[in-house]
Amino acid sequence: MGVESDVGRRWVEVRWHGRGGQGVVTASNLLAESALLDNLYFQSLPEFGAERSGAPVVAYTRIADTPIPFRFPVQEPHIVVVLDYTLWGHLPVVLGLRPGGLLLVNTPASPQVVVRSLGWPLATVATLDATAIAQATLGRPIPNVPILGGLLRLRPVVSLEAVQATLRQRLSARLGHQAMQANLQAFERGYQQVQSWEGR
Repeated sequence: MGVESDVGRRWVEVRWHGRGGQGVVTASNLLAESALLDNLYFQSLPEFGAERSGAPVVAYTRIADTPIPFRFPVQEPHIVVVLDYTLWGHLPVVLGLRPGGLLLVNTPASPQVVVRSLGWPLATVATLDATAIAQATLGRPIPNVPILGGLLRLRPVVSLEAVQATLRQRLSARLGHQAMQANLQAFERGYQQVQSWEGR
């Protein structure tokens, strides 16, 4: 609580929820590495339970304009990203989300449907069918890159150019030029297709 007083004016905390195999930790790392290219300070912290495909996974990202003087899980995120909507009802995914924050959910449902299921209109609620985008562009249902695009559309916590450069640097060497281009396309589709509902 009140941790912003210990750091600079720019301060963002993101909590990521998903399942093993959906790229939860990779998404957190990509956002953090992009912050580095924008000359910002960052942390990316994974939290694993049972390390197997399909098991719940949580990761945290912090971004600030001065060094971050602590390392502990994010308790009061500005942004919560849910890569697997089936976690709903099993885990307290919105726990601690700040009023006026952002909840971004990977689902084909509209933001209004999510709001009705929550009965909780204190934040911006956004949805994106990131799995369908990933399947169409990458040939695999891994939603992390499209959901990152949706996040950046609604909360430009780092620059688009930094994320695109990070994707090029990380993926071209590891996966090759064609896969890198497909991921860039997935990111751009996520950026364009995200839908949001503003809380009041």
